[in-house]
Amino acid sequence: MIEAAPPRPSVSHNRSTHKLDAAAELLRKVGGDASDRIIVTPADDKRVLRKIDLVLLPLMLGVYFLQQLDKATLAYSSVFGLITDTHLVGKQYSWLGSIVYLAQLGAQPVVAWLLVKLPIGKFSATMVLFWGITLSCMAAAHNFGGLLAARFFLGAFEASIAPAFVAITQMWWRRREQTIRVASWYAMNGVTNMVGSLITYGLGHINGSLKSYQIIFLFFGLITVSFSFVMFWFMPDSPVEAKFLKDHDKIIAIERLRANNMGVLTREWRWDHTWEALRDVKTWCWFCLMLSISIPSGGISTFGPLIVQSFQFSSFDTILLNIPFGAVQLIATMGGAFVAMKIKRKGPVIIGLCVPPIIGCVMLMVISHDGTHKGPLLVGYYLISVYPGISPLIYSWGSQNTAGDTKRKVVNGIFFIGQSVGNVVGPQLYTTAEKPRYSRGLRSNVALFVVIIVICCITTAYLMFLNKKHANRRVALGKSAVVYDNSLDSVEEIEKRRVAAGTSDAADADNGDKAFENMTDLENEDFVFVY
Repeated sequence: MIEAAPPRPSVSHNRSTHKLDAAAELLRKVGGDASDRIIVTPADDKRVLRKIDLVLLPLMLGVYFLQQLDKATLAYSSVFGLITDTHLVGKQYSWLGSIVYLAQLGAQPVVAWLLVKLPIGKFSATMVLFWGITLSCMAAAHNFGGLLAARFFLGAFEASIAPAFVAITQMWWRRREQTIRVASWYAMNGVTNMVGSLITYGLGHINGSLKSYQIIFLFFGLITVSFSFVMFWFMPDSPVEAKFLKDHDKIIAIERLRANNMGVLTREWRWDHTWEALRDVKTWCWFCLMLSISIPSGGISTFGPLIVQSFQFSSFDTILLNIPFGAVQLIATMGGAFVAMKIKRKGPVIIGLCVPPIIGCVMLMVISHDGTHKGPLLVGYYLISVYPGISPLIYSWGSQNTAGDTKRKVVNGIFFIGQSVGNVVGPQLYTTAEKPRYSRGLRSNVALFVVIIVICCITTAYLMFLNKKHANRRVALGKSAVVYDNSLDSVEEIEKRRVAAGTSDAADADNGDKAFENMTDLENEDFVFVY
């Protein structure tokens, strides 16, 4: 049962002429106000969360799986004669890996604006359709120029997916839930390496008029086109507009988000939010973290199969040996997210995940590639595959510390620019002329994992400083310096604490009063930064 919570002493806020958050608009339609609380029982919370998970997660997992699969087709095709048949020389293969991210780099500012202004579900589905068509057309490319053009458009159309999915995660799930959900769709990297390797192994055995790599492009491209129609039909644009939720469930869905203090959406571009995002030190911490992890990621994702092949395995064995790589990715991604959710910290987990890749890179650099040390070399390669667990934690760490609709999209765009730059640079640190050791790329990877550890420490210290600054602002406004943030607690933890306190109230103190006023994290003194 849903009841209005008892009234609270009001705290005057500055009302502006800007559009209200969609959640505030919905509450007004039912006779309430953005600061009015709704009591959500644990049973209602779980019921609505289950509905959200069952509708959104399969779509997000499917799309991200296809995106990673479509990107990986270049790496798979490289061991089936693509380089020879299309007469690639020098760094041309490296540029086929980099051009995708150059396109994404250029697209990010436009994507940030479109994600604010357009219905996010329909926009994302359209981009899926376009990149599926582009991948299918790659089968007709017979030289470097044709492949380069197709890969450029593939990158441009794929540029919106990860930023859109971060935005979708922010507008549907509580901060505690976001870490696992982000990791879930990002873990499709690992599933891609397992399932994609098996499918590619089968496709590579098809004998016909088409080359194996052409069959790979057509097969995965047409599947992507088909899935785009499923995405268009079923992906909702926001909790307020979701057809699968009844009206009272929509209210529960947005009330669950109050403790986030991040809002839902407004579809209004705010230039003041844009400038704040650009001036915010945190923004550039996320940028540097994404840049630092994406350089190793870009190199390994493009050259991974070639590195394994350098251990003196056949083409088909190389594809199959990529399956354990994907399994380690999956375990590291979900395991890292689970630990971060349990300890309610991101920084220490990211630091821990940097250690195995450092060890793996060193092993590949020092162990002989003479064909007698295949086992140790594979162990080193699989240790490197822990690194994908880092990126989703950076996604969730950055998104959970940013509020305001426009600011969220701008910050997301900036750290995806960092990701794109890193993925452009990464493949350039490797070249087929350096096989079998690829020493320059592996040395740079070791250095960058150390840089990530340093940046994590700096970012954590700055977030602690911001929390102290907000506490001082609350005291100056006559509020309590301490605000309990239950956005990282489980439903059971929240209920247990309420029972112990002998209260039925829906939130602590005034925390959440400004949740749906489209205020940024720096404007809202009740916002609590998470480490």
